[in-house]
Amino acid sequence: MNTLKYVLLGLSVIAVMMAWPAGVRAAKQASSPKVEYYPHQQVAAAFAKGGTLADGKSGRAIYTVMTAQREGPGEVEVHKLDTDIFYIVKGTATFVTGGTVVDARHTAPNETRGQSIQGGTPHHLAPGDLIIIPHGVPHWYEAVQPPFHYLVIKVR
Repeated sequence: MNTLKYVLLGLSVIAVMMAWPAGVRAAKQASSPKVEYYPHQQVAAAFAKGGTLADGKSGRAIYTVMTAQREGPGEVEVHKLDTDIFYIVKGTATFVTGGTVVDARHTAPNETRGQSIQGGTPHHLAPGDLIIIPHGVPHWYEAVQPPFHYLVIKVR
């Protein structure tokens, strides 16, 4: 009788072990991230008002997708934690990266703003251009030819 118990126990363990991977796969499939789709009408409406279109998490990274427009130059920005990715949709601008921030001041945790950049590298941005600004790099729209629309992806 003891032998029968051990055989049944062994078969039970084998059955659980064989079912385990399928259960893990099902759990992983159930917890898969959802695909987000934004039709062009929704994106165009977001550009009309500006602001966050989407945000979320992928692995250990946090991201935000924003629509933005400028009518003129802005302040210098330095993000201690965020990498900015800009995709230019409409208009042109002179965008300066690197260099030294003039009149730097902390405006929020891990964020610095300034009046201008001294000694940076200018980039002429036009529709279809993409520029990636790693965290910690000063960046500034020195001159803008409106209307200037761009997509911003922030990654932390």
